[in-house]
Amino acid sequence: MKDTLQQLLQGQQGFVELRYHKRTANSFVAQKGRVDVANHAITEGVGVRALVGGAWGFAATADISPRAIKRAIDQAQSNARMLAKVKAGPALELARGRLSQQQFTGPGYTELTQMKLEDKLAQVVKYERQLAAASARMHTARCQYKEIIEEKAIVTSDGVACSLQLAQPEFSMTAIAEQDGERTTGHKGAGVSGGWNCLFKHPALDNAVDETARIAVDLLTAKYPEGGQKTVILAPAVVGLLCHEAIGHTVEADFVKSGSVAQGKIGQRVASDLVTMADSGCETISGYAVGNLPFDDEGVETENTVIIKDGFLRSYLHNRESAHEFGVAPTGNARAWLFNDEPLIRMRNTYLMPGTSRLADMIAGVEDGYLVEGAGSGQADANGEFMFGTGYVWRLRNGKKVELLREATLSGIAFDVLQTVDAVSQEFLWDLGTGYCGKGQAAKVDAGGPYVRCKITVGGEQA
Repeated sequence: MKDTLQQLLQGQQGFVELRYHKRTANSFVAQKGRVDVANHAITEGVGVRALVGGAWGFAATADISPRAIKRAIDQAQSNARMLAKVKAGPALELARGRLSQQQFTGPGYTELTQMKLEDKLAQVVKYERQLAAASARMHTARCQYKEIIEEKAIVTSDGVACSLQLAQPEFSMTAIAEQDGERTTGHKGAGVSGGWNCLFKHPALDNAVDETARIAVDLLTAKYPEGGQKTVILAPAVVGLLCHEAIGHTVEADFVKSGSVAQGKIGQRVASDLVTMADSGCETISGYAVGNLPFDDEGVETENTVIIKDGFLRSYLHNRESAHEFGVAPTGNARAWLFNDEPLIRMRNTYLMPGTSRLADMIAGVEDGYLVEGAGSGQADANGEFMFGTGYVWRLRNGKKVELLREATLSGIAFDVLQTVDAVSQEFLWDLGTGYCGKGQAAKVDAGGPYVRCKITVGGEQA
């Protein structure tokens, strides 16, 4: 397909970008010892962007014949010309960056595509049956498997000519325990850019059946935490949620232009000097990240973009357009969910760098506080103000874990919370690989980090 797209670009005037994208998505849920839900979908087509007179035009076609693609090119150019006539402000220009010519096949792609679907189904049903049998108090056991198989080819009139084959499987299990009419939930999950074996070796799935069941059952008799400003140790999943939702979105250049809290703060202190945060398309810390991409959907090679370095804000996240406007190189953060979506500035793998402390020592240093586990849903605004739910927390007293407690909410302003960080662990985990970011369209992302000790507002029972 890449050769066909290159041929169609010959003789075109101005900037044209062609992006072929085929996605095969499979998902199924096992419950009550059988496959309860099974879905299969294939989407395929070509998205076209044209830059004419300093304005973008976009068109897409699900017909991938050369004639149909040529019509889409003409339509995109026509759309751009119309918009250029009414466009206010300066004409759009693109920073060049590292334009890719890679032909990339991701790790595990061949393994996952050649594995029989019935073998995948059988393994997931096996896990569900083990989870259901893990406790007499188990009310519901549910296991879900999803996989996205991607094929892409991107060419542009200024030199991009790249293609990829990528596999992104994920697995999660949920246990619902019941006692005297009350129900509580345990959950574990992981996702990777890789194959089946890589997925089930993910550290987040270590002892997953026993851990998921145990948490669900133990929460039946757990109390709620006391609310207030507390010393907490955030687990990697919660750190990842904070990085992605409360900081990552504020440094996406389109949000920065709209007035996010990060606007004008490059070079300023925004966190403790123990905090270094990055967004990477090629993570090299511990493996298993689901957001690994060799290039973005503009064909710009990805990199490890350091956002905060030793507490100081160093970079925003850019596509080619915003990079030119800010006078920097693009960071490879342009992403589109489907062929008929235009690329937006999105995160990939967002994380805090590990530090030098050990988790055991961090716990030993807490006289009264919480270890916060089980990241749930959350939201944040352009000011970095956030509110997150957590699955459960551990009470820390006199340097020891003493009691499992029910879910709590965490709230605060991200940069203020990061200023209070006084310890960052050596231990590190990618732990949001089953997550999808929403920003007008979905994006498969990951996030994680070390354990982080800080001050934060915990919502719970009034003491």
